[in-house]
Amino acid sequence: MENNRPSQLRILVSCFSVTNLNFYKLLVTFSCLNALMANADSNRHTKNSKVIKASPERIYRAFTDPDALANWQAPGEMTARVHHFDLRIGGGYSMSLLYPSSQSGRGKSSEREDRFTAQFLELTPFKRIVQAIKFDSADPAFSGMMFMMVTLAEAELGTEVTIQFENIPLGIRPVDNEIGTQSSLEKLERYLVG
Repeated sequence: MENNRPSQLRILVSCFSVTNLNFYKLLVTFSCLNALMANADSNRHTKNSKVIKASPERIYRAFTDPDALANWQAPGEMTARVHHFDLRIGGGYSMSLLYPSSQSGRGKSSEREDRFTAQFLELTPFKRIVQAIKFDSADPAFSGMMFMMVTLAEAELGTEVTIQFENIPLGIRPVDNEIGTQSSLEKLERYLVG
């Protein structure tokens, strides 16, 4: 439990810096506290970083534009479809990550689909994005709220993009999440740089 305190503190800080709207503040606070309790005795988190030769502004737009997300966010050979997008704190999006037909039977929501809803908890232009993610799945192994924190920091050769996940559902192995995130970062680089 001692090793989880820094990540728990980051979740809590994100939770309390979310929004001025009382309803959303209360909702997010309960969700975050629930995630903290669930995360207290586990190592259900990952962190990936990559320096990309693009400005923080371009990278931030790639995370906040539905067409861009559909182009790069799905890892590996998967494709993506954005169903709904509302760019504001308290808003969010729903998205499907679709497995190729050669990988059927792997989906969390259906045979070839991982469908999820993300809510924007923090949108700090060109610096940080925090999302609460919930999978659309009947399997309790994929239940609960997962948090994704994206930070953008200027680096000598571009921008360092760091994606950190907290409270990863039990049905997702952290190592698989890490591999998928690294693949998505590589696709983001190809999308932005060519």
